[in-house]
Amino acid sequence: MNTITTTNFNFPNQKSVYRGKVREVYNINDEILVMIATDRLSAFDVVMPKGIPYKGQILNQIATKFMQLTQDIVPNWLIATPDPNVAIGHLCEPFKVEMVIRGYLSGHAAREYAAGKRLLCGVEMPEGLKENDKFPIPIITPTTKADNGSHDEDISREAILAKGIVSEEDYIVLEKYTRALYQRGTEIAASRGLILVDTKYEFGKTKDGKIVLIDEIHTPDSSRYFYAEGYEERQNNNEDQKQLSKEFVRRWLIENGFQGKEGQQIPNMTDDYIESVSDRYIELYENILGEKFVKADISNIQSRIESNVLKFLQK
Repeated sequence: MNTITTTNFNFPNQKSVYRGKVREVYNINDEILVMIATDRLSAFDVVMPKGIPYKGQILNQIATKFMQLTQDIVPNWLIATPDPNVAIGHLCEPFKVEMVIRGYLSGHAAREYAAGKRLLCGVEMPEGLKENDKFPIPIITPTTKADNGSHDEDISREAILAKGIVSEEDYIVLEKYTRALYQRGTEIAASRGLILVDTKYEFGKTKDGKIVLIDEIHTPDSSRYFYAEGYEERQNNNEDQKQLSKEFVRRWLIENGFQGKEGQQIPNMTDDYIESVSDRYIELYENILGEKFVKADISNIQSRIESNVLKFLQK
């Protein structure tokens, strides 16, 4: 199946291109950014060799939908979505931290907890919790924003301020926005029979100094969801939770001897496995947004994207 794993466009007034783990961002005239969500799959901060059909479209459409659903509480960078894989927004200077917020002891936090740690990013985690238990109140556990190929690192609020990565004045806004977005995301998830377990947000500053939400929001790549139905029962029985997140890919990689560590080989992903991952992403989309996923025409994704972006830029 056709996928888009890299782009090499040359748009009018293009200044530069930034290639992230999944997204490619074109700077147009130092005014706007054209962000293309590719079908690349990243896990443990490593990009897998094969793309996942429709993944870029899914991530882009979930993120832009949630931008629209939260713009009344937190301003964001988005201007338009001229193509299923493309978001266009205001040029921003990104903050060099990712704001991770956790309502439950899951994923990385659970792994740290199981290793005996009770302090995560300077935040104390209560004793007596088991994996996937709810925290008394959600905790913010930031990470540094790593360059491609590097690992994001846990960092505390105190270290962020002490190192001058973010000013205290701005950081207070980031915390406030993070909690507001998580609360809204939790409410929307609950209306779909889901629990928003944890998620991360990225923020930037516009040219006029306004702090806005950028990049993705509440996607299965940046968030973990549980099915609400049966959550309590599964916790009481010490059973795994039914998840809607990229965790199923991480688990498969771990089972096949890969955790992104030096010297480890990425296991081979067969066509059948790739197709099953694509199906899971479509399931995620339909559950998270509560609507049917409509597959875009992927017969020639590159020319479709180029044509749609050029039409927008020529307006």
